[in-house]
Amino acid sequence: MIAKNVWGEIVKDFQERNIPEIIEREAEYPTGTPLKRAVVFVGPRRCGKTYSMFQLMKKLLKVGVQKKNMLYVNFEDSRLSGAKLDDLNGLLEAFFEIYPENKTRKSYFFLDEIQTIERWEMFARRLIDSENVQLFITGSSSKLMSKEIATSMRGRSLTYRVFPFSFREFLSANGIKYGKYLSGAEKAKLLNRLREYMEYGGYPETIVYKEERERILSEIMDVTIYRDIVERYKVKNPKILRVFFAALFNSKEFSVHKFFNFLKSQGMKISKNSLYNYLEYFRDSLIVYPLRKFSYSYKEAESSIPKIYFVDNGLLRLQGIRENGRLMENLVFTELERKWGNRIFYYKSLDGKEVDFLIKEGAKIRQLIQACYDISDFNTKERELGALLKASEELKCKNLLVITWDYEGSEKKGGKKIVYVPLWKWLLEK
Repeated sequence: MIAKNVWGEIVKDFQERNIPEIIEREAEYPTGTPLKRAVVFVGPRRCGKTYSMFQLMKKLLKVGVQKKNMLYVNFEDSRLSGAKLDDLNGLLEAFFEIYPENKTRKSYFFLDEIQTIERWEMFARRLIDSENVQLFITGSSSKLMSKEIATSMRGRSLTYRVFPFSFREFLSANGIKYGKYLSGAEKAKLLNRLREYMEYGGYPETIVYKEERERILSEIMDVTIYRDIVERYKVKNPKILRVFFAALFNSKEFSVHKFFNFLKSQGMKISKNSLYNYLEYFRDSLIVYPLRKFSYSYKEAESSIPKIYFVDNGLLRLQGIRENGRLMENLVFTELERKWGNRIFYYKSLDGKEVDFLIKEGAKIRQLIQACYDISDFNTKERELGALLKASEELKCKNLLVITWDYEGSEKKGGKKIVYVPLWKWLLEK
């Protein structure tokens, strides 16, 4: 049990410390009155969820909210090891004993990595329903986005996904300004920054501490594997888990069945169900994104072999992946995931031709996208456009886009218009 004096220490510690300096993110989150819902931030470890909270705190201070009306708790604080749902009553009591005037004023609670407390939703509902508290929550698990959480919160939550920095945010953090029109020198500078972003990704710490970024990325990966997966799910064979993770990086499409047979041939014993669980664990950590093949049949889409993408290109670099086409495709995916979430798929035509990305909006196919680093090679161009045109015909979609490294233009082919957009320009679109 967590003693009340420990909660009091945590409350006072926050009040005495300055809110850290932040790099402004583009996202806007609600702080309005009244908002009888918890604002939930979800995203992978170290992507900036906590600093999104700090950004909100600074915003509140600017509009006149006093700091003593705010509470920040990081539930991964070692002082809170083993905390249970019942312990949260002590937090509430300590806060209102220190600031009794807040009982009649609106307070703002920022609860970081709340998923470490089982049945935290009960406490959250109590705050929303019975106290004059605006609640902000972060977590590193996709379970905070699930229908189960929405059900248990009884419509009392708004979920926002937090990713590593976008290219726009990356440029802003580096003090790079851009406009509609660029000089040759400005464009060259922008492309150099894009190359850096494509290779090292957008984790906030890697932008601030560039000389340490590979060490930081390595630490992020190790923490994700061991804290978020091995410890949380009590994985009994971490060695196979590491082999599994490495295989995800080296597979364009990942078949659990084929990987199971590979392990079997190497004399490694593990059940196929355990491997399916491993894939789910990595997806739950919000590091790995299995992209399903589009089908009008939900069952067929869910049973398709997924293509594997990662939340940040820096993780690919750690695995020795330097190929431009692979890095660019992963970058395009992460931007699409940021904008469209579960409405993106890949597509294979009836004759096996593949389109990298399909965006579905409602019952309609909104756009078909190919990511092609170098469109100047004739064979590459014919292959990419052939797949795009075939998919366009089968799906009745005329919005056809090819994202390139630096080629811009359009052309008519097969009676359809194909638009080419440079990666930098596409990433900078709002």
